Amino acid sequence: MVGALVAAGTLLAAGPAEAAPETTYYVSLGDSLSTGYQPDSDTDEPIAYSDLIYAALSADDPGLELKKFGCDGETSVSMVEGGHCSQYQQHSQLAAAAEFIEEHPGQISYVTNDIGANDIFPCVSGGSGDAGSITQSAGSAGTGSAGASVLPMAGCVAEQLGVIRTNLARIDARIREAGGDGPVYVGMTYYNPMLAAWLKGGMQRALAAATVPADNLLSAVITSTNAQHGWKTADVTAAFDTNDFTGDVELPGVGAVPTNVARICTWTWMCSRGDIHANPTGHQVIADTFMPLLTGGGAGGSLGSVGSPDSAGSLGSAGSVGSAGSVVDGPRGSLGSVRALTGIGGS
Repeated sequence: MVGALVAAGTLLAAGPAEAAPETTYYVSLGDSLSTGYQPDSDTDEPIAYSDLIYAALSADDPGLELKKFGCDGETSVSMVEGGHCSQYQQHSQLAAAAEFIEEHPGQISYVTNDIGANDIFPCVSGGSGDAGSITQSAGSAGTGSAGASVLPMAGCVAEQLGVIRTNLARIDARIREAGGDGPVYVGMTYYNPMLAAWLKGGMQRALAAATVPADNLLSAVITSTNAQHGWKTADVTAAFDTNDFTGDVELPGVGAVPTNVARICTWTWMCSRGDIHANPTGHQVIADTFMPLLTGGGAGGSLGSVGSPDSAGSLGSAGSVGSAGSVVDGPRGSLGSVRALTGIGGS
């Protein structure tokens, strides 16, 4: 009897067991940046910006789980229509992610997406690579070959920007339809790996610089499309100082280079392996760019000096790389600064 009373007292003192935290989800969509592909191991590694975001968010939310839908080499077309990645029973990444979100009403806290690089990559790499797949080597900065050339093909850029705008609108709208107003939705712009060709000097510097307006146009399309559908945009283009040809940053074994070139060489594999993927340091930079938008500390959607959303798709009518650069205002983003850097194209 005494033993029973003691046992009962122990149970009463212990109180009710703490309930397990409710399971919520961070859903990640995208290409091989979202999966953490690394060329040194030739596989996806758990160092992706999505992994780093999850680690930071879950520290304060033990019930949070990461659901990754990303696929190496995905384009905006294949994300919508399928045909590139075989792991989805629902045929496409978009359909698979939307179905998961709909099956977990009220449990989706965050959604991120990166898409579009593989659509436009052939336009700024001379058409090299496996249909622009970000899983393929993009040429070597050491040999000066970023594919066949880093000169952007104006017509190709204009066409692919239209494709990206159309498909991203479908992706953004479908995911928001599935998740409603509860989750935080954040996409991203891209850094410009083709800046690595600057290391070859001479004409290669002009060609590398000519890809910057194309990256700014892509950023404008992504940011404006996301904003129209209730998504924020992490400005990775700005985080990598893509438009900053100023500064003399010492690069080991190379010497002083512009800030934007230094970022590509130290935060991606482009200068060491000729591969356009972000390295672990670069992924941390990308994650740090996302975090304020996911946690409410940043507004997102701002492109700074980039032109209006309508002008972002005007490269086709411009018909030339020179005029394409005119949508980027300011001394660091204009082709005027490119001419000053290279001495090509007059004053």
